[in-house]
Amino acid sequence: MMTTPLVEMDGDEMTRILWQMIKDELLLPFIDLKTEYYDLGLEHRNETDDQVTVESAEATKKYGVAVKCATITPNAARMDEYHLKEMWKSPNGTIRAILDGTVFRTPITVKGIEPCVKNWKKPITLARHAYGDVYKNAEIKVPGAGKAELVFTAADGTETRELIHNFKGAGIIQGMHNTDESITNFAKCCFNYALDTKQDLWFATKDTISKKYDHNFKDIFQEIFDRDYAEKFKEAGIEYFYTLIDDAVARVMKAEGGFIWACKNYDGDVMSDMVSSAFGSLAMMTSVLVSPTGVYEYEAAHGTVQRHYYKHLKGEETSTNSVATIFAWSGALRKRGELDGNEALVKFANKLERSTLQTIQEGKMTKDLALITTMDEIVTLNSQDFIKAIRKTLETYI
Repeated sequence: MMTTPLVEMDGDEMTRILWQMIKDELLLPFIDLKTEYYDLGLEHRNETDDQVTVESAEATKKYGVAVKCATITPNAARMDEYHLKEMWKSPNGTIRAILDGTVFRTPITVKGIEPCVKNWKKPITLARHAYGDVYKNAEIKVPGAGKAELVFTAADGTETRELIHNFKGAGIIQGMHNTDESITNFAKCCFNYALDTKQDLWFATKDTISKKYDHNFKDIFQEIFDRDYAEKFKEAGIEYFYTLIDDAVARVMKAEGGFIWACKNYDGDVMSDMVSSAFGSLAMMTSVLVSPTGVYEYEAAHGTVQRHYYKHLKGEETSTNSVATIFAWSGALRKRGELDGNEALVKFANKLERSTLQTIQEGKMTKDLALITTMDEIVTLNSQDFIKAIRKTLETYI
């Protein structure tokens, strides 16, 4: 039984198909599922002028826990395909901006799927800042010669100007921002998560080139650590250190894992895909957005699997890995159970995850894992049969 609803954010394309399969096979037969439903599919976002995304984020603040399906961030091709009113912003970016949290992404490790980086023994958790930078940018396409300036007008009307570039011809301009408040929240979330999980914390930017923007991140992290966390880290026997992003990449490749790597918004987006893929598959990574006020939003770290969706529409068989989406549900259900003191719901979430991993370890898996597994005897299953195989395993635990 459930007492408090989850906020359920439905999504797009193949992950939307998997979403319903997971509910039908792995959730509804076993739990009294209570959700407040929001359709974040691109067609409905377009119909509501993207207000449904804002409403889902506000509902997440209200209920404390959400689970989200992968969604399309439209480009020019999607504008035509879906006849959009405008090129709507990333739903994830909108939700993250409203909740102002940090995204923690951790690979799902399972016996038989070995990392591409041979010395990685433990999962590497990516802590991604969830506000600002390129995801809240402003852009101008420069038509021809002219001067571009960065201008800040203070509340009293005074202006600060910085030359960007004297254009001799056509070009492009991009403006990004962040706030000290959001960076501070990001730092606190990272330090708290490191203490909770007893893991070292790395933080990396490019402050040697970005001497004001990136350097501000570095300074705020160090100030908060020295003031509030240095002694706590020492007592816990863990370490915090800062390094340049390029140095961090080199060190990560030689490390054993078992630490948290904190990155700015775009760096975290790219590096989490690199880490998840190197651990086995983009579909094998958990993702949870944690706000400073203790609100949680769980999702898969990958996209909508467009290529498989087009095959599905033609009636062709697909073998799409649903593990990260299953773990989004299990993570949200576990957190809901913890917050409500619902031990039975917590136990169910644990059993669902255990059943998923056991099914893979028994050699039943989707094509992406079958191509990289070290196991000899395997059965490659299609999208639906893989979920049904997990259900059979789950039934033995229930």
